[in-house]
Amino acid sequence: MLYSEKVMDHFRNPRNVGEIADADGVGEVGNAKCGDIMKMYLKIEDGVIVDVKFETFGCGSAIATSSMATELIKGKKVEEALALTNQAVVEALDGLPAHKIHCSVLAEEAVRAAIKDYYDKNGIAYEPDQFCNGDCSCCHEHDHQEPEE
Repeated sequence: MLYSEKVMDHFRNPRNVGEIADADGVGEVGNAKCGDIMKMYLKIEDGVIVDVKFETFGCGSAIATSSMATELIKGKKVEEALALTNQAVVEALDGLPAHKIHCSVLAEEAVRAAIKDYYDKNGIAYEPDQFCNGDCSCCHEHDHQEPEE
């Protein structure tokens, strides 16, 4: 079997789907190669993520990793959520096929982008390298403009 029971469960019964209208932080990331887009919403009180929701347009692995990422950070302090790695998401799902690992990277990036948005909105200082190791989409602006002719 290609996918673990946990991956199938989170794909068939994703947790925390939807949006938070008055979210404290919103992050959206995408992967142009596979077409997956993830949007993560955070509700934060006293430095703790009290609610988290996601909207994902993508494959089953993208949905499963988004769902698992929300489960892993809900109820955690913002700093703990910031430490979430794609490896932790993969392990929590009992593995992913190698060609689907990028979905777990997107889930990590979506969480980071939402936290960065929260920090920016609240004037919380941070080191840019907290959010980026240089090879992720969080450093690059997502201005989806048509190329000029």
